Amino acid sequence: MANGGPVEHGFPHLETVRASITALYRRLSYDTVRTFSASVAPADVAFGDVDDLHLGAQRVARELVRHFRLPDARLVVGFREMSHAANVELTAGPEYFVELNDRFRTHRRDIGAALAHEVTHVYLHRLDLSFPGTRENEILTDTVTTYLGAGWLLLDAYREDSASSQKLGYLTPEEFGYVLAKRSLLFGEDPSVWFTSPQAYTAYGKGMDRAREDARQPPLTAAGWAGRRRYAHDRRRAREQREQREGGERPGVPYAFTPEGGESLKVSFPCPTCRQRIRVPVRGRVRARCALCRTVLECDT
Repeated sequence: MANGGPVEHGFPHLETVRASITALYRRLSYDTVRTFSASVAPADVAFGDVDDLHLGAQRVARELVRHFRLPDARLVVGFREMSHAANVELTAGPEYFVELNDRFRTHRRDIGAALAHEVTHVYLHRLDLSFPGTRENEILTDTVTTYLGAGWLLLDAYREDSASSQKLGYLTPEEFGYVLAKRSLLFGEDPSVWFTSPQAYTAYGKGMDRAREDARQPPLTAAGWAGRRRYAHDRRRAREQREQREGGERPGVPYAFTPEGGESLKVSFPCPTCRQRIRVPVRGRVRARCALCRTVLECDT
């Protein structure tokens, strides 16, 4: 939790974020991801200053448990002094103890954001989905929280001005915006209407720009002139050399050419929705369907 200190910006964890989205689809399936088409509603996690602290926190926790379809999970919420925003004790359940930072006693509007991250920890624990390493696992948790409809709360908790700053979670504001944008493009949902933080709008806009770039990479037909020109050059070189290895993409180039017997080539590239790699023949216009998220892609290979 950044509290008054510097807030990291940009996309330093983007590869882990993308790997998290792919891992989520592999673990849940397309059909289960689609059941999260509705985000957590602002009214369900609203917390007024006149609300009882503990009763209100328990109410918000129950709403988030309901959102993640954990009907038998019970969260017991307490407060104490600590450096992190929150912590959850992951046990066999069904009862889980969550501790929130004491600062939330007076910053109640952000309790929903803190609890969203912790409830997702419980959700992933029950799915047995994790990444090696604490930081990678926390990035996975932030990504899943956001992609499944509760992470707009985390981005909205980001506030920064010349005198103070606050950010919850391990992703940068722009990375939260990126995952929100990927979700928005999938479900046609605009989370920006719920933002109360002016900085959240800016971060979401930058994240949307990066998310849209995913759908404009060759060999997709939406790729721009420069990308198509580079792709044609790389394709010509691959045909001449025929020494490309599977997955042997160069830095900054998302696709890789591989020989497929005789004179034919195939090209592999990440699906712009779930980042699963897709492999198609190099033969001009083709339509590909991602086996993981079922996205249909128009390609010019």
